[in-house]
Amino acid sequence: MGMYKYLQENWKKNMDSIVKHNTMLWRKEPATIRIERPSRLDRARALGYKPKQGIILIRQRVERGGRQREKITGGRKTRKSRRFKVLDMNYQTVAEGRAVEKYTNCEVLNSYYVGEDGLHYWYEVILVDRAHPAIKKDEHLRWITKPAHKGRVFRGLTSSARKSRGLHKKGKGTEKLRPSKQAAFNRKYRHFPFTRP
Repeated sequence: MGMYKYLQENWKKNMDSIVKHNTMLWRKEPATIRIERPSRLDRARALGYKPKQGIILIRQRVERGGRQREKITGGRKTRKSRRFKVLDMNYQTVAEGRAVEKYTNCEVLNSYYVGEDGLHYWYEVILVDRAHPAIKKDEHLRWITKPAHKGRVFRGLTSSARKSRGLHKKGKGTEKLRPSKQAAFNRKYRHFPFTRP
């Protein structure tokens, strides 16, 4: 096995103890913090991280829970007491968006899970400075400097956002994992006189 394979096996084997130790330290840090090196080198390298100028790593903390509207207690017809999620995104996509809001000159390349406790999730986000000369010269990363990729995290174009939208393909075929959420919603609730919140 190569070095990264050993790192991956070590993470899988000792994940509980590693996460428990790390989260005790990370709770005392700010929600968004820049870090020098990745906590999971194998995962970061697989997702495109390179230790070079123009690429920075952010550890982002996201609070758990509070993702659904409160239960309706007033009087109304049962069929009209619908409870929709306030936030129809996964935690990883939320973490990416918050990291970019702090570092506005960067774009999200990818992100990965590093830990959780009863109150929070932690993700490490790989950000790329789209104006940096080293990025513009890199043949593997210069695609992100084009205007078409600006604000990609807010348009649901990152890997985690595409997964929550059901756009990750299963197998080698072109079939999507499921149809569009909006199309399914319209098909199911089109006879109701209200629109989705």
